[in-house]
Amino acid sequence: MSFQSVTPENEPSDTAVDPVKLEQLMNEIKSRQSLSMAILGGLIASIVAAAIWAIITYVTKFQIGFMAIGVGFLVGFAVNYLGKGMTTTFGIVGAAFSLFGCVFGNILTTIIAASLQEGVPVSGIILAFLENPKLIAEILKETFSPIDLLFYGIAVYEGYRFSIRQISEEEIAGLRQSQNISSPNQP
Repeated sequence: MSFQSVTPENEPSDTAVDPVKLEQLMNEIKSRQSLSMAILGGLIASIVAAAIWAIITYVTKFQIGFMAIGVGFLVGFAVNYLGKGMTTTFGIVGAAFSLFGCVFGNILTTIIAASLQEGVPVSGIILAFLENPKLIAEILKETFSPIDLLFYGIAVYEGYRFSIRQISEEEIAGLRQSQNISSPNQP
């Protein structure tokens, strides 16, 4: 593809996107968008991602930063798949739930560690946190590391990026119209 070209070099230059077909496709996509399904997908994926984050962190005794990419991807994929949205609103949903997944993963790591150390079921620790929400703030303050900001930022970026539906190459190919241009020497 050349710098000034908008079509790949292997495609004929006499094809262009049919504006009527493009508008129809955009209307069809917009009619299938669902913010409530995006939120549901983001919530479920962030909880699953947080659980995976917590288990891996507890087992390895090490917070692996690349898990943030996984959290962002999983949440973004779920928001995209269920929400089918093309606007920044869906990206914001994915970013917010990605951040939630990372923070909740750190909290769950502490809950699992406390549960095993104290011999108390995880549900008992969770109930204690629900009865005294200030404990959550204390845990976050005690376990926070400046590198967490980098991990959270990566997750937010990935969650945003993967949450917004893109028009595929196949869809674009279906929108192309062939222009029959006659040369002046042809009748």
